Amino acid sequence: MKIRNASALATTPLREHALALAEAALEAVDTGSAIRRAIRREGERLLVQDQPYPLPAGRVMLVAVGKCAAAAAGALARVPGLRLDAGIVLDVVEVPESGRVPALPYYAGTHPLPSAGNVAAAGAIVALLETAGADDLVLAVVSGGGSTLLCLPPAGPSWEQEQMLFRELTRGGATIREINTVRKHTSLARGGYLARAAHPARLVSLVFNDVPGTAVEFVASGPTVPDSTTVGQAREVLERYDLANAVAADALVETPKEPRWFDRATHHTLVSNALALEAMAQRARARGLAARTINAAFTGEAREVAARVAADLATAPSGTVLLYGGESTVTLRGSGRGGRNAELALAALPLLGEAACVVALATDGRDNGERAGALADAAVREVAASIGADIAEALATNNSYGFYERVGGFLDTGATGANVADLVIAVRG
Repeated sequence: MKIRNASALATTPLREHALALAEAALEAVDTGSAIRRAIRREGERLLVQDQPYPLPAGRVMLVAVGKCAAAAAGALARVPGLRLDAGIVLDVVEVPESGRVPALPYYAGTHPLPSAGNVAAAGAIVALLETAGADDLVLAVVSGGGSTLLCLPPAGPSWEQEQMLFRELTRGGATIREINTVRKHTSLARGGYLARAAHPARLVSLVFNDVPGTAVEFVASGPTVPDSTTVGQAREVLERYDLANAVAADALVETPKEPRWFDRATHHTLVSNALALEAMAQRARARGLAARTINAAFTGEAREVAARVAADLATAPSGTVLLYGGESTVTLRGSGRGGRNAELALAALPLLGEAACVVALATDGRDNGERAGALADAAVREVAASIGADIAEALATNNSYGFYERVGGFLDTGATGANVADLVIAVRG
Protein backbone atom coordinates (compact mmCIF):
# COMPACT_ATOMS: atom_id res chain seq x y z
CA MET A 1 0.00 0.00 0.00
CA LYS A 2 1.24 3.49 -0.85
CA ILE A 3 -0.71 4.96 2.08
CA ARG A 4 0.94 3.20 4.98
CA ASN A 5 -1.72 4.00 7.56
CA ALA A 6 -4.74 3.42 5.30
CA SER A 7 -6.03 0.49 7.38
CA ALA A 8 -5.93 2.52 10.57
CA LEU A 9 -7.71 5.47 8.93
CA ALA A 10 -10.41 3.46 7.11
CA THR A 11 -12.89 3.40 10.00
CA THR A 12 -15.98 4.33 7.94
CA PRO A 13 -17.27 3.37 4.48
CA LEU A 14 -16.72 6.93 3.23
CA ARG A 15 -13.12 6.89 4.39
CA GLU A 16 -12.61 3.50 2.78
CA HIS A 17 -13.82 4.91 -0.54
CA ALA A 18 -11.68 8.05 -0.34
CA LEU A 19 -8.53 6.20 0.67
CA ALA A 20 -9.01 3.55 -2.03
CA LEU A 21 -9.21 6.30 -4.63
CA ALA A 22 -6.11 8.02 -3.26
CA GLU A 23 -4.28 4.69 -3.46
CA ALA A 24 -5.37 4.27 -7.09
CA ALA A 25 -4.02 7.71 -7.95
CA LEU A 26 -0.62 7.04 -6.37
CA GLU A 27 -0.36 3.70 -8.17
CA ALA A 28 -1.20 5.33 -11.52
CA VAL A 29 1.53 7.96 -11.29
CA ASP A 30 4.23 5.68 -9.91
CA THR A 31 7.49 6.79 -11.54
CA GLY A 32 8.90 3.34 -12.25
CA SER A 33 5.64 2.22 -13.83
CA ALA A 34 5.57 5.33 -16.02
CA ILE A 35 9.08 4.62 -17.33
CA ARG A 36 8.20 1.00 -18.05
CA ARG A 37 5.05 2.03 -19.95
CA ALA A 38 6.75 4.71 -22.02
CA ILE A 39 10.26 3.52 -22.88
CA ARG A 40 11.72 0.49 -24.63
CA ARG A 41 14.56 -0.41 -26.95
CA GLU A 42 13.72 -1.75 -30.38
CA GLY A 43 16.74 -2.71 -32.45
CA GLU A 44 19.02 0.30 -32.71
CA ARG A 45 16.32 2.72 -31.66
CA LEU A 46 15.01 3.92 -28.33
CA LEU A 47 11.25 4.33 -28.35
CA VAL A 48 9.76 6.95 -26.05
CA GLN A 49 5.97 6.85 -26.14
CA ASP A 50 6.45 5.12 -29.52
CA GLN A 51 8.53 7.98 -30.96
CA PRO A 52 11.84 6.53 -32.19
CA TYR A 53 15.26 7.98 -31.44
CA PRO A 54 18.37 6.39 -32.97
CA LEU A 55 20.76 5.05 -30.38
CA PRO A 56 23.87 7.17 -30.75
CA ALA A 57 27.36 6.41 -31.89
CA GLY A 58 28.48 8.39 -28.87
CA ARG A 59 27.30 8.30 -25.28
CA VAL A 60 23.88 7.93 -23.69
CA MET A 61 23.83 10.48 -20.87
CA LEU A 62 21.26 10.81 -18.11
CA VAL A 63 20.50 13.96 -16.16
CA ALA A 64 17.71 13.34 -13.67
CA VAL A 65 16.42 16.19 -11.52
CA GLY A 66 13.62 16.49 -8.98
CA LYS A 67 11.48 14.35 -6.72
CA CYS A 68 11.18 11.62 -9.37
CA ALA A 69 14.90 11.61 -10.24
CA ALA A 70 16.16 8.60 -8.29
CA ALA A 71 13.14 6.41 -9.08
CA ALA A 72 13.32 7.30 -12.77
CA ALA A 73 17.06 6.67 -12.96
CA GLY A 74 16.62 3.24 -11.43
CA ALA A 75 13.83 2.36 -13.85
CA LEU A 76 15.79 3.61 -16.87
CA ALA A 77 18.78 1.52 -15.85
CA ARG A 78 16.51 -1.54 -15.99
CA VAL A 79 15.21 -0.90 -19.53
CA PRO A 80 16.48 -3.93 -21.47
CA GLY A 81 19.30 -3.00 -23.82
CA LEU A 82 19.59 0.62 -22.70
CA ARG A 83 23.05 1.58 -21.49
CA LEU A 84 23.78 4.70 -19.48
CA ASP A 85 27.32 5.88 -20.07
CA ALA A 86 27.36 9.01 -17.95
CA GLY A 87 25.05 11.15 -15.92
CA ILE A 88 24.02 12.81 -12.68
CA VAL A 89 21.02 12.17 -10.43
CA LEU A 90 19.85 15.10 -8.31
CA ASP A 91 16.97 14.30 -5.95
CA VAL A 92 15.54 15.84 -2.80
CA VAL A 93 16.33 12.74 -0.72
CA GLU A 94 19.51 10.86 0.09
CA VAL A 95 19.50 7.66 -1.96
CA PRO A 96 21.15 4.63 -0.31
CA GLU A 97 23.89 2.84 -2.22
CA SER A 98 21.57 -0.13 -2.77
CA GLY A 99 19.15 2.10 -4.69
CA ARG A 100 21.70 3.79 -6.95
CA VAL A 101 22.67 3.13 -10.55
CA PRO A 102 26.34 2.08 -10.47
CA ALA A 103 28.85 4.64 -11.73
CA LEU A 104 26.36 7.54 -11.65
CA PRO A 105 27.00 10.28 -9.09
CA TYR A 106 24.04 11.12 -6.85
CA TYR A 107 23.32 14.41 -5.12
CA ALA A 108 20.74 15.10 -2.42
CA GLY A 109 19.67 18.73 -2.62
CA THR A 110 17.64 20.77 -0.18
CA HIS A 111 13.97 21.56 -0.73
CA PRO A 112 11.93 23.77 -0.72
CA LEU A 113 14.74 26.23 0.01
CA PRO A 114 17.99 26.17 -2.02
CA SER A 115 21.45 25.85 -0.52
CA ALA A 116 25.12 25.89 -1.45
CA GLY A 117 24.79 22.15 -2.08
CA ASN A 118 22.12 22.75 -4.70
CA VAL A 119 24.37 25.26 -6.43
CA ALA A 120 27.23 22.75 -6.51
CA ALA A 121 24.99 20.01 -7.94
CA ALA A 122 23.42 22.29 -10.56
CA GLY A 123 26.89 23.45 -11.58
CA ALA A 124 28.02 19.84 -11.96
CA ILE A 125 25.04 19.13 -14.24
CA VAL A 126 25.78 22.09 -16.48
CA ALA A 127 29.46 21.15 -16.64
CA LEU A 128 28.57 17.58 -17.63
CA LEU A 129 26.12 18.70 -20.32
CA GLU A 130 28.70 21.04 -21.79
CA THR A 131 30.79 17.97 -22.63
CA ALA A 132 27.99 16.52 -24.78
CA GLY A 133 28.58 16.37 -28.52
CA ALA A 134 26.49 15.91 -31.63
CA ASP A 135 26.90 12.11 -31.45
CA ASP A 136 25.52 11.90 -27.90
CA LEU A 137 21.98 11.30 -26.65
CA VAL A 138 20.95 13.07 -23.44
CA LEU A 139 17.96 11.80 -21.49
CA ALA A 140 16.70 14.42 -19.05
CA VAL A 141 14.27 13.53 -16.28
CA VAL A 142 12.47 16.74 -15.31
CA SER A 143 10.20 16.61 -12.28
CA GLY A 144 8.76 18.70 -9.48
CA GLY A 145 11.24 20.01 -6.98
CA GLY A 146 13.68 20.68 -9.78
CA SER A 147 13.28 24.44 -9.54
CA THR A 148 14.80 24.58 -6.08
CA LEU A 149 17.45 22.02 -6.96
CA LEU A 150 18.61 23.85 -10.10
CA CYS A 151 19.79 26.91 -8.21
CA LEU A 152 22.75 28.34 -10.11
CA PRO A 153 22.82 32.08 -9.53
CA PRO A 154 24.46 34.35 -12.10
CA ALA A 155 26.55 37.25 -10.88
CA GLY A 156 24.05 39.02 -8.69
CA PRO A 157 21.45 36.98 -6.81
CA SER A 158 22.85 34.44 -4.38
CA TRP A 159 21.26 31.25 -3.12
CA GLU A 160 20.64 33.08 0.16
CA GLN A 161 18.79 35.79 -1.72
CA GLU A 162 16.76 33.15 -3.54
CA GLN A 163 15.81 31.67 -0.18
CA MET A 164 14.51 35.07 0.87
CA LEU A 165 12.59 35.57 -2.37
CA PHE A 166 10.95 32.15 -2.11
CA ARG A 167 9.95 32.73 1.52
CA GLU A 168 8.46 36.13 0.79
CA LEU A 169 6.66 35.07 -2.40
CA THR A 170 5.22 32.04 -0.63
CA ARG A 171 4.22 34.09 2.42
CA GLY A 172 2.47 36.51 0.09
CA GLY A 173 0.45 33.76 -1.59
CA ALA A 174 2.19 33.81 -4.98
CA THR A 175 1.22 31.06 -7.40
CA ILE A 176 3.73 28.44 -8.54
CA ARG A 177 3.67 30.02 -12.01
CA GLU A 178 4.62 33.39 -10.55
CA ILE A 179 7.33 31.89 -8.36
CA ASN A 180 8.81 29.93 -11.25
CA THR A 181 8.75 32.98 -13.49
CA VAL A 182 11.10 34.63 -11.03
CA ARG A 183 13.17 31.48 -10.57
CA LYS A 184 13.79 31.17 -14.31
CA HIS A 185 15.55 34.51 -14.29
CA THR A 186 17.72 33.92 -11.24
CA SER A 187 19.53 30.77 -12.41
CA LEU A 188 21.77 29.58 -15.24
CA ALA A 189 20.26 26.09 -15.06
CA ARG A 190 16.55 26.85 -15.53
CA GLY A 191 14.44 28.35 -18.30
CA GLY A 192 16.10 26.42 -21.14
CA TYR A 193 19.68 26.75 -19.90
CA LEU A 194 20.21 22.98 -19.67
CA ALA A 195 19.16 22.64 -23.31
CA ARG A 196 21.71 25.29 -24.25
CA ALA A 197 24.41 23.48 -22.28
CA ALA A 198 23.58 20.14 -23.94
CA HIS A 199 23.52 21.48 -27.51
CA PRO A 200 24.37 20.07 -30.08
CA ALA A 201 23.52 16.67 -28.53
CA ARG A 202 20.12 15.07 -29.09
CA LEU A 203 18.12 15.98 -25.94
CA VAL A 204 15.02 14.01 -24.95
CA SER A 205 13.24 15.24 -21.85
CA LEU A 206 11.02 12.93 -19.80
CA VAL A 207 8.65 15.24 -17.96
CA PHE A 208 6.75 14.38 -14.79
CA ASN A 209 4.29 17.26 -14.71
CA ASP A 210 3.49 18.65 -11.27
CA VAL A 211 2.04 21.97 -12.48
CA PRO A 212 -1.55 21.21 -13.60
CA GLY A 213 -3.18 23.33 -16.23
CA THR A 214 -0.05 24.98 -17.53
CA ALA A 215 2.77 24.45 -20.01
CA VAL A 216 5.71 22.14 -19.32
CA GLU A 217 7.97 25.20 -19.26
CA PHE A 218 6.88 25.71 -15.65
CA VAL A 219 7.71 22.16 -14.51
CA ALA A 220 10.99 22.54 -12.59
CA SER A 221 11.11 26.00 -14.19
CA GLY A 222 11.56 24.49 -17.66
CA PRO A 223 15.30 23.73 -17.76
CA THR A 224 15.21 21.92 -21.12
CA VAL A 225 12.45 23.71 -23.07
CA PRO A 226 12.04 27.20 -24.55
CA ASP A 227 10.95 29.86 -22.07
CA SER A 228 8.18 32.28 -22.94
CA THR A 229 8.74 34.57 -19.95
CA THR A 230 11.03 37.57 -19.80
CA VAL A 231 13.07 39.46 -17.27
CA GLY A 232 10.41 42.15 -17.42
CA GLN A 233 7.72 39.69 -16.38
CA ALA A 234 9.87 38.43 -13.51
CA ARG A 235 10.30 42.03 -12.41
CA GLU A 236 6.51 42.52 -12.55
CA VAL A 237 6.01 39.55 -10.20
CA LEU A 238 8.50 41.03 -7.75
CA GLU A 239 6.72 44.38 -7.90
CA ARG A 240 3.36 42.70 -7.32
CA TYR A 241 4.62 41.31 -4.03
CA ASP A 242 6.56 44.41 -2.95
CA LEU A 243 9.94 42.80 -3.66
CA ALA A 244 11.12 45.06 -6.45
CA ASN A 245 13.83 46.55 -4.28
CA ALA A 246 15.01 43.13 -3.07
CA VAL A 247 16.85 42.42 -6.36
CA ALA A 248 19.04 44.89 -8.20
CA ALA A 249 17.77 46.07 -11.57
CA ASP A 250 20.59 44.30 -13.43
CA ALA A 251 20.64 41.13 -11.32
CA LEU A 252 18.03 39.12 -13.24
CA VAL A 253 19.25 37.10 -16.23
CA GLU A 254 17.39 36.61 -19.51
CA THR A 255 16.73 33.02 -20.56
CA PRO A 256 18.00 31.56 -23.87
CA LYS A 257 15.71 32.75 -26.65
CA GLU A 258 17.56 31.61 -29.79
CA PRO A 259 15.69 28.71 -31.45
CA ARG A 260 18.97 26.97 -32.36
CA TRP A 261 19.49 25.89 -28.74
CA PHE A 262 16.34 23.75 -29.01
CA ASP A 263 16.61 22.44 -32.58
CA ARG A 264 17.57 18.94 -31.36
CA ALA A 265 15.45 18.97 -28.20
CA THR A 266 12.13 17.21 -27.70
CA HIS A 267 10.06 16.41 -24.64
CA HIS A 268 7.52 13.80 -23.54
CA THR A 269 5.12 14.17 -20.63
CA LEU A 270 5.02 10.75 -18.96
CA VAL A 271 2.65 11.54 -16.10
CA SER A 272 0.38 14.36 -15.01
CA ASN A 273 -2.52 14.73 -12.65
CA ALA A 274 -4.89 13.85 -15.51
CA LEU A 275 -3.62 10.28 -15.20
CA ALA A 276 -4.28 10.31 -11.47
CA LEU A 277 -7.76 11.75 -11.89
CA GLU A 278 -8.73 9.13 -14.48
CA ALA A 279 -7.42 6.31 -12.28
CA MET A 280 -9.51 7.59 -9.37
CA ALA A 281 -12.62 7.89 -11.53
CA GLN A 282 -12.23 4.30 -12.72
CA ARG A 283 -11.69 3.03 -9.16
CA ALA A 284 -14.76 4.95 -7.97
CA ARG A 285 -16.96 3.42 -10.64
CA ALA A 286 -15.65 -0.03 -9.80
CA ARG A 287 -16.79 0.62 -6.21
CA GLY A 288 -20.29 1.56 -7.40
CA LEU A 289 -19.87 5.32 -7.07
CA ALA A 290 -20.59 8.07 -9.56
CA ALA A 291 -17.43 10.08 -10.22
CA ARG A 292 -16.94 13.57 -11.63
CA THR A 293 -13.78 15.59 -12.10
CA ILE A 294 -14.74 19.12 -11.09
CA ASN A 295 -11.42 20.91 -11.58
CA ALA A 296 -8.15 19.46 -12.87
CA ALA A 297 -6.14 22.62 -12.21
CA PHE A 298 -7.41 24.33 -9.08
CA THR A 299 -5.48 27.26 -7.63
CA GLY A 300 -6.09 29.83 -4.93
CA GLU A 301 -6.05 29.95 -1.16
CA ALA A 302 -6.37 26.52 0.44
CA ARG A 303 -9.29 27.60 2.61
CA GLU A 304 -11.10 29.08 -0.39
CA VAL A 305 -10.61 25.84 -2.33
CA ALA A 306 -11.98 23.99 0.70
CA ALA A 307 -15.10 26.17 0.68
CA ARG A 308 -15.69 25.47 -3.01
CA VAL A 309 -15.25 21.73 -2.48
CA ALA A 310 -17.67 21.73 0.46
CA ALA A 311 -20.24 23.70 -1.56
CA ASP A 312 -19.91 21.30 -4.51
CA LEU A 313 -20.33 18.33 -2.18
CA ALA A 314 -23.40 19.78 -0.46
CA THR A 315 -25.36 19.69 -3.74
CA ALA A 316 -23.99 16.37 -5.02
CA PRO A 317 -26.24 13.30 -5.04
CA SER A 318 -25.64 10.52 -2.56
CA GLY A 319 -23.03 8.01 -3.72
CA THR A 320 -20.98 10.61 -5.60
CA VAL A 321 -17.24 11.27 -5.65
CA LEU A 322 -15.96 14.68 -6.72
CA LEU A 323 -12.35 14.86 -7.87
CA TYR A 324 -9.93 17.79 -8.04
CA GLY A 325 -6.31 18.27 -9.05
CA GLY A 326 -4.11 21.32 -8.71
CA GLU A 327 -2.13 23.25 -6.17
CA SER A 328 -3.42 25.72 -3.61
CA THR A 329 -1.53 28.39 -1.74
CA VAL A 330 -1.46 29.51 1.89
CA THR A 331 -1.00 33.12 2.90
CA LEU A 332 0.69 32.92 6.29
CA ARG A 333 -1.04 34.85 9.05
CA GLY A 334 0.18 32.92 12.09
CA SER A 335 3.23 31.11 13.38
CA GLY A 336 1.88 27.56 13.35
CA ARG A 337 3.08 24.57 11.35
CA GLY A 338 1.21 23.26 8.37
CA GLY A 339 0.97 22.33 4.72
CA ARG A 340 -1.46 23.47 2.07
CA ASN A 341 -3.27 20.11 1.99
CA ALA A 342 -3.60 19.87 5.76
CA GLU A 343 -4.90 23.45 5.81
CA LEU A 344 -7.38 22.64 3.05
CA ALA A 345 -8.69 19.65 5.03
CA LEU A 346 -8.82 21.72 8.23
CA ALA A 347 -10.74 24.50 6.48
CA ALA A 348 -13.24 21.97 5.11
CA LEU A 349 -13.96 20.46 8.54
CA PRO A 350 -16.62 22.88 9.78
CA LEU A 351 -18.28 23.04 6.35
CA LEU A 352 -18.99 19.34 5.80
CA GLY A 353 -22.23 17.51 6.51
CA GLU A 354 -22.43 14.25 8.41
CA ALA A 355 -22.33 12.09 5.26
CA ALA A 356 -19.21 13.60 3.73
CA CYS A 357 -15.48 12.96 3.66
CA VAL A 358 -12.69 15.01 2.07
CA VAL A 359 -9.10 13.85 1.55
CA ALA A 360 -6.40 16.30 0.44
CA LEU A 361 -2.94 14.97 -0.36
CA ALA A 362 0.37 15.85 -1.94
CA THR A 363 1.31 13.15 -4.42
CA ASP A 364 4.98 13.44 -3.50
CA GLY A 365 4.10 12.46 0.07
CA ARG A 366 5.45 15.71 1.50
CA ASP A 367 2.85 18.33 2.39
CA ASN A 368 5.45 20.84 3.58
CA GLY A 369 6.54 18.23 6.11
CA GLU A 370 6.62 14.51 6.79
CA ARG A 371 2.92 13.92 6.08
CA ALA A 372 1.19 13.55 2.74
CA GLY A 373 -2.00 15.35 3.70
CA ALA A 374 -5.08 14.91 5.84
CA LEU A 375 -8.74 13.96 5.82
CA ALA A 376 -11.81 15.78 7.06
CA ASP A 377 -15.12 14.31 8.17
CA ALA A 378 -17.58 14.29 11.05
CA ALA A 379 -15.41 11.82 12.99
CA VAL A 380 -12.43 14.20 13.00
CA ARG A 381 -14.75 17.01 14.05
CA GLU A 382 -16.10 14.95 16.95
CA VAL A 383 -12.60 14.11 18.21
CA ALA A 384 -11.66 17.77 18.01
CA ALA A 385 -14.69 18.77 20.05
CA SER A 386 -14.06 16.11 22.65
CA ILE A 387 -10.49 17.24 23.37
CA GLY A 388 -11.00 20.97 22.88
CA ALA A 389 -9.01 21.32 19.66
CA ASP A 390 -10.25 24.60 18.18
CA ILE A 391 -10.60 24.55 14.38
CA ALA A 392 -10.94 28.34 14.06
CA GLU A 393 -7.85 28.96 16.19
CA ALA A 394 -5.79 26.45 14.20
CA LEU A 395 -6.82 28.19 10.98
CA ALA A 396 -6.07 31.64 12.37
CA THR A 397 -2.54 30.56 13.26
CA ASN A 398 -1.95 28.33 10.20
CA ASN A 399 -1.43 25.44 12.63
CA SER A 400 -2.99 22.57 10.70
CA TYR A 401 -0.14 20.23 11.65
CA GLY A 402 -0.56 20.96 15.34
CA PHE A 403 -4.30 20.36 15.03
CA TYR A 404 -4.04 17.04 13.21
CA GLU A 405 -1.30 15.81 15.51
CA ARG A 406 -3.84 16.11 18.32
CA VAL A 407 -6.96 14.73 16.62
CA GLY A 408 -5.54 12.26 14.06
CA GLY A 409 -6.31 12.10 10.37
CA PHE A 410 -2.92 12.57 8.72
CA LEU A 411 -2.08 10.50 5.62
CA ASP A 412 1.30 8.79 5.86
CA THR A 413 3.06 7.69 2.66
CA GLY A 414 6.67 8.75 3.09
CA ALA A 415 8.41 10.16 0.02
CA THR A 416 6.63 8.55 -2.94
CA GLY A 417 9.23 9.27 -5.63
CA ALA A 418 6.35 10.65 -7.72
CA ASN A 419 4.87 14.11 -8.08
CA VAL A 420 1.83 15.40 -9.96
CA ALA A 421 0.93 18.18 -7.50
CA ASP A 422 -2.07 17.80 -5.17
CA LEU A 423 -5.32 15.87 -5.26
CA VAL A 424 -8.60 16.38 -3.44
CA ILE A 425 -11.16 13.60 -3.13
CA ALA A 426 -14.64 14.46 -1.84
CA VAL A 427 -17.16 11.67 -1.14
CA ARG A 428 -20.88 12.16 -0.48
CA GLY A 429 -22.56 9.27 1.31
